[in-house]
Amino acid sequence: MSRLPAITAADPHAAMPMSLLGRTGERVSRIGLGGYHLGVPDEQEAIRIVRSAIDRGVTFMDNCWDYNGGKSEERMGKALRDGYRQKVFLMTKIDGRTRESAARQLDQSLRRLETDVIDLVQIHEVIRASDPAACFAPGGCIEALLEAKKAGKLRYIGFTGHKDPSIHAAMLETADAHRFEFDTIMMPLNVMDAHFRSFERIVLPIALRKRMGILSMKPLGSGDILASNTVSAVECLQYALNLPGNVVITGCDSMGVLDQAIRTAVRFEPLTKEQVDALLARTRDVAMSGRFERFKTTSAFDGTGSHPEWLRSASM
Repeated sequence: MSRLPAITAADPHAAMPMSLLGRTGERVSRIGLGGYHLGVPDEQEAIRIVRSAIDRGVTFMDNCWDYNGGKSEERMGKALRDGYRQKVFLMTKIDGRTRESAARQLDQSLRRLETDVIDLVQIHEVIRASDPAACFAPGGCIEALLEAKKAGKLRYIGFTGHKDPSIHAAMLETADAHRFEFDTIMMPLNVMDAHFRSFERIVLPIALRKRMGILSMKPLGSGDILASNTVSAVECLQYALNLPGNVVITGCDSMGVLDQAIRTAVRFEPLTKEQVDALLARTRDVAMSGRFERFKTTSAFDGTGSHPEWLRSASM
């Protein structure tokens, strides 16, 4: 198989499309590099993937305190040396629900990422009905994030989750009740989600009204959607890019996968209604059981479910 052609941001005919991240006004790439998959190849290849992505116009870097026992953050920190840190919008996530655990995890992330300030810190895995109240409770993680922002350790605050759109909606309602505005929101948006427990239909309109930065994840359903044999990887990325979000975060564990994501982004043109309808018609029947979105229907993707101690401590 021939290697995909190199695409660089310096080429005006193949420049990475950019977007303003909600009301933050930050200009970020439409494709974001997922942090979890950086734990799959060896360290040098992971660093090569990060730097190649940046060299070719990807500015949004995703990560999390718990990914691969901290290895993903450490590898990204090394990749962002030599001037690369100044070229990106850096995001990570913390699991702690208490003020103390969130603060400790954030300080660990700062050390691993080798930076004094993280552009965006998000509360990870808001997947339980109890999470909104826990985050906003006295002594909860919101207090730690606001203190860290005041201290200059982070610039923006958001939250993520993959389980049920009603929990996202409850998190936003709880924030409203506390007169707090999240800068960003991260959720699964893909061709299967459109049919089943749909974040696209329930949460996305709320986030748009609030002018939040919208981060979509799992465009390929962590690879499961491809197993349905109804859509290709490129079609999955195109569907996600076609939605009114800001960044489509996709995991890249090899240069080939990175090439595919970048090529899809730089060549992307808005889909017609007929094209969208055709994709949804192809996926409707297989999507309804949630089989290809296991992050919604099983605990397989619930890191904090397997490690409840992460919610209250920083030990790993």
